Amino acid sequence: MTNSARVLEVATLVAGYAAEAPIVRGVSLVADRGEIVAILGPNGAGKSTLIKAIAGLMPRCDGRVALRGEDIGALPAHERVRHGMAFVPQTENVFASLSVTDNLKIAADLLPAARRASRIAAVCELFPDLGRQRQLLAGRLSGGQRQMLAVARALIALPSLLLLDEPSAGLSPKAVAELFRALVDIRGSGVSVVIVEQNVRAALAIADRLVVLVEGRTRLEGMSAALGGDPAIAALYLGGARAPAVRP
Repeated sequence: MTNSARVLEVATLVAGYAAEAPIVRGVSLVADRGEIVAILGPNGAGKSTLIKAIAGLMPRCDGRVALRGEDIGALPAHERVRHGMAFVPQTENVFASLSVTDNLKIAADLLPAARRASRIAAVCELFPDLGRQRQLLAGRLSGGQRQMLAVARALIALPSLLLLDEPSAGLSPKAVAELFRALVDIRGSGVSVVIVEQNVRAALAIADRLVVLVEGRTRLEGMSAALGGDPAIAALYLGGARAPAVRP
């Protein structure tokens, strides 16, 4: 892809609660239109800190965050949403006491009134389980369905960039497969997806680009087709087994 398709550019980002002891130490990454970028790494590598810093939810000490060529590093999180960024945290990402429909309506408030119903219908088409259970309280959904509702809420306002922090955590293998199939569909619509994930096999199966962090620094970075069989990834995360081929 050309640079005209570049949606996210993170350059030498330093982030953490204390500038003198940052968690993320000079990480750079890019995401082009319609790409899935997987951020991998062992526990404590700084993955969640990195994605939260991109979203504006973690202090940035240095470096640049640009969305579609515009430097947004100084913007608060809610302003980044208005610029086309959506973030789905690992937990507490839906309103459990509200119905599926009401969760989606709250997200749709960012849109003009005339577009809200069509966007709710569109995300329910992407996640049919939600469409069938619109009146159910979100707290009564399965873990996988709650995660799908969180992603659906993030997509309501038509973001150009979707950030997800450990979306498969605690889900059954079936729920993980359904969620990741939906992420492939989301990529196909032109949305860029950056995902922090501990399920390395699942992430490798859908990612276009990989970033591997170790101790807050980039250990490996590049296209999945080139890195998917890298023995370093296999040794770190797959017990020495060769990484699976990335499916289109």
